[in-house]
Amino acid sequence: MDRIISMTAFVQVVESGSFAAAAKRLKVAPATITHHVRSLEDRLGIQLLNRTTRSVNLTEVGSVFYKRAAQILTEIEEAETIATEAQSTPRGTLRLNTSVTLARVVTPLIAEFSRMYPEVSFELIMTDRMADMVEEGFDLALRAGPLRDSSLVSRRVGLGRLVLCASPDYLAQHGTPRLPADLTAHNCLIHVTSFSGSVWRFTDAGGEQVVEVSGNLRTNSIEGLRAAACAGQGICLLPLVTVGDDLKTGHLVRLLSDFKTSEAVVQAVYPASRHLSVKVRTFLDFLVKRLNEDPNWTTRRNLDRAA
Repeated sequence: MDRIISMTAFVQVVESGSFAAAAKRLKVAPATITHHVRSLEDRLGIQLLNRTTRSVNLTEVGSVFYKRAAQILTEIEEAETIATEAQSTPRGTLRLNTSVTLARVVTPLIAEFSRMYPEVSFELIMTDRMADMVEEGFDLALRAGPLRDSSLVSRRVGLGRLVLCASPDYLAQHGTPRLPADLTAHNCLIHVTSFSGSVWRFTDAGGEQVVEVSGNLRTNSIEGLRAAACAGQGICLLPLVTVGDDLKTGHLVRLLSDFKTSEAVVQAVYPASRHLSVKVRTFLDFLVKRLNEDPNWTTRRNLDRAA
């Protein structure tokens, strides 16, 4: 660091024409400039400047040193500019890990973000298990439900309603439940890694009702549950973002619409030891904003329309 300071003082003396002018530019005392230039000459063992009472001139070797020193200081300034811009302009590759279900939510948002920040590219890896963030080199992961790894930092990015639904064929054969308690007589399709599992909760003006359900399909795949429900196998409790299109087309029918179901909390997670780059921070803020603008995640009214 002393070398850079001394080099800066020397270059400023050459470019401004005097020690006093260099001191004024750098906003220090003239004696400080003199000290740095002398220290530089002593370290190099050469005389860089010829000093008189009226002028300061470069020696032959000083001229050679000045050109190189000025170039080095310019390159340092450019490097600092690049680093500063890197912190203000998102760029580079963002490695993102999500579940298959959340990938359906985040993929359109990635496309929108990429249009806004064309210097950012994404590597999206979908896994049902929670990835090892450090070992597998992920910048960010999106997960629904509780986190088991306490070493991760989490931020809530969205809140989505779970929807109880079944196909028209299933309801025609087995009847339509009118109350949560009726579900015990139905074949319920269970997501085994969900925070709800086989215990489904419903709330109305009378309070909360807890129902332990059972059925002939248990799986860790939300897409598998959706496909089974559409095929008429049973009743499922799935995120609206997964079954919204099926509700609109009539492939599935929403049930118990007078009851409030559980909410799926979606969290963004990253290692506690990792400093968030500007690309990650910007994308994370973007996700929070977009998901909280989406009525699928924030209001019950949209659920009623989808039904």
